[in-house]
Amino acid sequence: MQVVDTMLPGVKVISPVRHVDARGFFSEIFRADILEQHGIDPQFAQENHSFSVTKGVLRGLHFQVPPAAQSKLVRVAAGAILDVAVDIRTGSPTFGRHIALILSAELGNQLFIPEGFAHGFCTLLPDTHLIYKVNRYYSAEHDRGLRWNDPALGIEWPLEDEPLLSDKDRHQPLLADLPPVFAYE
Repeated sequence: MQVVDTMLPGVKVISPVRHVDARGFFSEIFRADILEQHGIDPQFAQENHSFSVTKGVLRGLHFQVPPAAQSKLVRVAAGAILDVAVDIRTGSPTFGRHIALILSAELGNQLFIPEGFAHGFCTLLPDTHLIYKVNRYYSAEHDRGLRWNDPALGIEWPLEDEPLLSDKDRHQPLLADLPPVFAYE
């Protein structure tokens, strides 16, 4: 399992090794000891499964505020997504910057997103299944979001048409309107 830092401190790309033969492949997709060696706390409380029927479904950008802030370990079990993490930690040298990475079942790669980052994704293929672990339980009271198309973020979503969005995601605030909830340490 290879763990690589990104330009956003704490956000890491994880590439499990696949052992391939005529039957298919075998891969260890979660190893607490290896994650721990790379500064990732492997104590997850909940695992979620998101299914998107069509290409162009956009979910995000989501986060939870303290004391229910979440880190996420994201992977795609079927299909492909453009996965995005945005630094929303006040005082961070990378505040408002993002990383965008293709995650797919074919590649088998994963993204670790620590607390203090907004997360979202856009499906690149129909019938996409996203599975992700979080370190704290979902809390509607602490659930927040950021506008997916905020011009200040400059995210280049791979969309041919308007995305399929939830009502909640259509009406999220801009980065400039977010109160400071995460401090850079």
